[in-house]
Amino acid sequence: MSSLAERTTNYFETLARLTREAGVTDGTGRAMTPGDGIDDFLARGRAAHQAGNKLIFIGNGASASMASHYALDFSKNGGMRSLAFSDAAMLTALVNDIGGDAIFSEQIGYHARSGDILVAISSSGTSPNILQGVARAREVGCTVITFSGFAPDNPLRLSGDLNFHVAGDEYGFVETAHATLIHAILDLSLGWGTEDDRNPGALKRRRARAGP
Repeated sequence: MSSLAERTTNYFETLARLTREAGVTDGTGRAMTPGDGIDDFLARGRAAHQAGNKLIFIGNGASASMASHYALDFSKNGGMRSLAFSDAAMLTALVNDIGGDAIFSEQIGYHARSGDILVAISSSGTSPNILQGVARAREVGCTVITFSGFAPDNPLRLSGDLNFHVAGDEYGFVETAHATLIHAILDLSLGWGTEDDRNPGALKRRRARAGP
């Protein structure tokens, strides 16, 4: 039996591999490189913001907290108008009144406008409320970007204009890879790895070097 130290090393190697090897496809199923996928995401997001539109993030459970996290970060740090449909009062009211499968589609009906971008996050890619949200977003005229895992032909991955897929079958791996991919999109948009890096940490380091 492998030791805990060996299993720990293998765990992190597996997570790194799944993240590096994430598949990216467009709306026709054509494979793209991760770099091209990130560039596509950012081009769509910036164009939507400049047109007065927004990014809308949705997800269940851990993916719901991820949706809130990145709606905050893309607004505050990324300069792209963003929101998440993860408010507890709204969700519990909708579950009570109309049922769990409609919690996102109903909010999309309230707030989405043609030209907005729906970012749908689901490890399995099969959650009914996420898929109903995608369908409602299409009716409104939104672009759809998806993050999914598990089966490569899951229905969420087949429904987006741009799709990121992590080929793992463990929630921990898929959720963590999704978080890494979305944070990479944001960090790279701010110039990570360049002299013009505008990420908060880089700005703080430059201020410290400049002195009082």
